[in-house]
Amino acid sequence: MKLFTSYNRILASITLTGLLAIGILFYQTLGQYINREIEDHLYEELLEVKDFAHVKNILPSPEGFDGVILEYKKLQKIANKREVFADTNFYNPKKKHQESGRYLKTQVLLNGKPYEVKIIASKFESQEQIKSIVLIILLPVLILLMFLWLVNRILIRKTWLPFKQLLHNIKTFNINKDEAFKPIETKTEEFKELNDAMMEVTLKIKSDYEEIKLFTENASHEMMTPLAVINSKLDTLLQSNSLQKADSEILEDLYLATSKLTKLNQSLLLLVKIDNNQLQSKEHINLEKLIKDKIVYFQEFIQERKLQLTVELDKAVVYANRSLIEILINNLFSNAIRHNFDGGKIDIRLHGNSLHFSNSSVQPELDPNKIFERFYKDNTSDGTGLGLAILKQVCLRQNYNLLYTYQKGLHTFCITH
Repeated sequence: MKLFTSYNRILASITLTGLLAIGILFYQTLGQYINREIEDHLYEELLEVKDFAHVKNILPSPEGFDGVILEYKKLQKIANKREVFADTNFYNPKKKHQESGRYLKTQVLLNGKPYEVKIIASKFESQEQIKSIVLIILLPVLILLMFLWLVNRILIRKTWLPFKQLLHNIKTFNINKDEAFKPIETKTEEFKELNDAMMEVTLKIKSDYEEIKLFTENASHEMMTPLAVINSKLDTLLQSNSLQKADSEILEDLYLATSKLTKLNQSLLLLVKIDNNQLQSKEHINLEKLIKDKIVYFQEFIQERKLQLTVELDKAVVYANRSLIEILINNLFSNAIRHNFDGGKIDIRLHGNSLHFSNSSVQPELDPNKIFERFYKDNTSDGTGLGLAILKQVCLRQNYNLLYTYQKGLHTFCITH
């Protein structure tokens, strides 16, 4: 949930709860005040009944009182002189319908005889007045609160706009591009401090990253010459007839180790070139023809391992850097052949905008969260651990999606664009 949404929900909940509580309290208070007014009126009517009976020596007629209904009930004796006020529903003979009211009930002596007197007054008009008063008062308050909520929402959006711009700049910042981090213009002191901090951090990160890339590139280049010399010397020694068997085995191990180190160095150089975005030129590439050419190139290795190759290729043309696409296809073929077993299967399918490379392997399912990390490899692998990392970097540079799956003993790499 966004911060604005959370804040507005809390504010709306508190406002509505407070408004509802105030409305109920106001309605009850006003209702109690109206009840007291009606009770005073009923008590005055009771006094008039007593005065009339005292002066005239007869009970007043129930129809002789306007606005109230008078009821008598003769008693044997007076049991309780307490005056009781309560709400009730009664039939109004003048309006000819049921309505709510409030009554006064008490026991009195009228002309020396005990009676229960019940005087009922209608509350209809009072209730309508209460509703009108509540509506007149609360409706403007509600409108005012809605207006304040709208103004508050607009002000919050305007106040936090620099933060959104800063967040957008953070998301779009790419350490591999030459563009510097874009600052924002704001008058808010807190956002100014955050912006300055981000500028310092990104400049430091970019500087450190450039130094690391430069060091890696220089170190890899510097290692190329001595590695080439070592390989050449070892190759000469291996071809010598004066070596004993034990010496030949040691030299062969050294040769394999230096060859692996050479491949590692070449892979690191390639990663540096990809990271530095040095392969930028693009052209239209016939992907179907390129894959067929690579099948011919790797045919000897496929036949040597007696691999069953299944190919389904549709016509497809992509606009990309040729070197990167060739690196991509070469790595997919090398991975499918190297990690396969003799007599295994390779399945290549090119349909629409997706390319699938599947291969059998003695290895179980790989961890999809780690296989594209640099130097990650299975314990049984003799590779450098950079092949899939290069594959991932190429896909990132070309804005392709790379997905690994494992089903029915087949490792599948799917590339879509």
